[in-house]
Amino acid sequence: MLAKTVRTSMLCLLIGTVLQAQVQDTINKKTQLLVGKDALLLGVFALGTAAVAPIDMQIASRLEDPATQENHLLRYSATGFRLLGDPGSIITGLGIYAVGRVDGQRRVQALGLHTVEGILLADMLTGTIKLVAGRQRPFVDIKNPYDFQLWRGFKSDVYRSFPSGHSTAAFAFASALTRETQFWWPHAAFYIGTVFYGGAALVGASRMYNNMHWASDVMAGAAIGTIVGLKVVKYTHSHPGNYLDKKLIKGKSQSNIQINPILFSIHF
Repeated sequence: MLAKTVRTSMLCLLIGTVLQAQVQDTINKKTQLLVGKDALLLGVFALGTAAVAPIDMQIASRLEDPATQENHLLRYSATGFRLLGDPGSIITGLGIYAVGRVDGQRRVQALGLHTVEGILLADMLTGTIKLVAGRQRPFVDIKNPYDFQLWRGFKSDVYRSFPSGHSTAAFAFASALTRETQFWWPHAAFYIGTVFYGGAALVGASRMYNNMHWASDVMAGAAIGTIVGLKVVKYTHSHPGNYLDKKLIKGKSQSNIQINPILFSIHF
């Protein structure tokens, strides 16, 4: 069911989308990388993280309930979404880029490349915070959600709970892909965003279900992934001559691209 849902969403994005004329990008000149709206978005995520932090223990305890953990559907779904977040997101981004290179389509290459860039940059930031924050994972002591200790993350993965890496990767993929495809099919942005941000949220929920992360870990990971993904797309489109795009995006000009939906029947 998951594979069909994801494949359908990709096909809905691509079937019938024939780019025979130049598509006008909304980011067509160099702009400031950080603007006031970014502060607002960061503030929303910060408030969300602060709001769920006091109930981290309650959420974790509820999900640890034997009846919940023994539910086969929930258990298998959690495994599937965990894999979808990591390594699924990076594999999908690389696959999209590879399809674009084989077919010589620059926009497809940009879609794959920019999602991969967003994931890698967001993961680097999250990984650094994990090492510094040293937060203990919920499976160690579910009654102690505020166990942070500076630099303890260097000792063991047990102390790398904050933020959630899987959530970071999933939301970086969702934000970069959704923003990038707005240049292709702007009227479908709501539907594409609903599918991919919704999938990213389920990735985060799976990490809580597996007792590997607190709810606030997931919120923080979602914040990092979303903001970095958006910034990567903004930077690459406002700096079209950037080094990576120039070196890695090859093939047909934008005005002659034709989308082959069959090539985008991607299975997770």
